[in-house]
Amino acid sequence: MSSLILTYKHNFKKAPIVSLNGEPVLLFNQQQHTLLEVLETKKVNVFSECRNGFCGACKTKVNKGSVRYLTKPLIELKQDECLPCCCVPDTNLDLDLTTDEPSNLYVQHNKSVVFLD
Repeated sequence: MSSLILTYKHNFKKAPIVSLNGEPVLLFNQQQHTLLEVLETKKVNVFSECRNGFCGACKTKVNKGSVRYLTKPLIELKQDECLPCCCVPDTNLDLDLTTDEPSNLYVQHNKSVVFLD
């Protein structure tokens, strides 16, 4: 009697982790959204003029990792740069960005810090 051996082929890819200057911020599992859209929902400060017709304003330095473009960028990029408005992470990704403000701090105009409860 012959034995049938079934093998399982891995056709899935692990969702990339997006970090900001080494700090993990999100698990990118939403392939229908661009990196910029997902970062904006997490309150990450990314200057962009994409929706106003100016390409290149959201150009971001990539510290580590790679991206995949959903649409071809309209500007030339260096190897360590990406346009979050038209890409998604291809691997774990570390960007040279920071969040708008820490979730438990409010910095007033006079530079004093008030802790929020």
